[in-house]
Amino acid sequence: MTENSRIVKDSVTPVIVKGVVAATNGHHAQLNGGHAALGKDGKKVIVPLLEADAHAVHEPPDGGTRAWLVMIGAFLCNGVLFGVINTYSVVYLSLQKQLQAVGDNEASSKAALVGSLTIGTTFLLSPVSGILTDKIGLRRTTFIGGLLTCSGMFLSSFFTDNVTALYFTYGIMFGLGAALAYTPSLAILGHYFKRYLGLVNGIVTAGSSVFTAIMPICLDYLVEHTGLKTSFRILAVISSFVIFCAMLYKPLQPPPPPPKVKPGRSAVNTFLRSFINFDNWKKKRYIIWAVSIPIALFGYFVPYVHMGKFVQDNFPGKGENLPVMCIGITSGLGRLLFGFIADMPRVNRVLLQQMSFVLIGTLTMCLPATGSFPLLLAIALAMGLFDGCFISLLGPIAYDICGPRGATQAIGFLLGMCSLPLTLGPPVAGMLYDQTGSYKLPFILAGIPPLFGASTMFLIRCVKDEASKQQTMTTEPKLEPLAHTAWDCENPTDGKPINGHLHHERRATLASSESLTAEKNETG
Repeated sequence: MTENSRIVKDSVTPVIVKGVVAATNGHHAQLNGGHAALGKDGKKVIVPLLEADAHAVHEPPDGGTRAWLVMIGAFLCNGVLFGVINTYSVVYLSLQKQLQAVGDNEASSKAALVGSLTIGTTFLLSPVSGILTDKIGLRRTTFIGGLLTCSGMFLSSFFTDNVTALYFTYGIMFGLGAALAYTPSLAILGHYFKRYLGLVNGIVTAGSSVFTAIMPICLDYLVEHTGLKTSFRILAVISSFVIFCAMLYKPLQPPPPPPKVKPGRSAVNTFLRSFINFDNWKKKRYIIWAVSIPIALFGYFVPYVHMGKFVQDNFPGKGENLPVMCIGITSGLGRLLFGFIADMPRVNRVLLQQMSFVLIGTLTMCLPATGSFPLLLAIALAMGLFDGCFISLLGPIAYDICGPRGATQAIGFLLGMCSLPLTLGPPVAGMLYDQTGSYKLPFILAGIPPLFGASTMFLIRCVKDEASKQQTMTTEPKLEPLAHTAWDCENPTDGKPINGHLHHERRATLASSESLTAEKNETG
């Protein structure tokens, strides 16, 4: 390293000028306007430092103790949230019995509405989570989400006999907390992993499969032996794990820079841009992807809801819950397997997700043609495998298309757009079943949207987004002068060679000149 230069890097870095040695000890000294160093005479000399880009994107460490702890925290967060949501059927049965006992003629629909509000709020308000994450940070957003889920579940224990109150405490309050905590749990992974992002996303999203397999048995035991009130309070304790997971979410990437205020832009436009990352919506590839996924999901959730009734009608006495359990088991395996495959070189993640939708749609359309229960289980196992493929690739594709700064809102808005088809698909299939008395037409029609969504995703390969500006992410330290001399200002070289040699040797800088002058005055 030449004199009168420094390494622009946030680490323990020596700053060397003539007669002056200092160390930045891991902090940006330029934040307070300079750095106090010691000269040869032992007196402090103020060395002006260069300004660093506060919004520079840094290379993920791809491992380390903190990174793996973040992965475990995200795994637990994902498992707790969707473990509670996916096991609502146990709460539904108990709540339905309570309402029927008091003579409520709409017991089934009222009890079902609580669970529908939970899953609907979780996805519908995910864009709010993405916006909040960019404004107040990953850790605080997840922390607030954990407080809401824990508080909502605890308050629900006081209203087990009041279904209207449960709409707010269990449905909306817990759902909002889940929305705020889930999106950051996916977004934080891109801060710590790059090469292994697919595999890590697979492990984290597999948390919901693991908890969904364990929690129904435990919750059924709790409800049977302790009742809903105690069960809700135990679920509140379990939900509090999200708060502790939030403590691990230390972001490594800076928040997005504030939008530039352009003349002539309306106040409303400026206000919206302060919250919403419009750069994502300028990316044609993201728009196509964000539209294709909800289209595909219109029929995606139909087999999950209606599989039990389909088994009762076609294979009575064979265990109506077994196919859904098979889907859940292989979905967890699929998230791990395809997460690993997605990290391989030359693997197109979008194409992999398209493949999963094509196979999910095709297998859904094959359900009415199954003539034996073992064949139905085989189809269910295959559906679960590719379901895991689709889910594990949401986070990595968002990072591929929108980058680290746009991924959080990209995931949040995508999940928000998915709330409508996920909510409407099963009721429409139920209406068709009521009209026809068979699941042949509902399952065939449910297989079409995944195929159509996979087809529209081919358009991603046909468009190109404008090249994004290069981020400050250098592997080699960059050497820059501490200050420019009058000679440099009058005779700029701009890195060009002088007489065949690069102009590396600088004359005394302003900082070192002051140091030398002070030294001469004292000795003279």
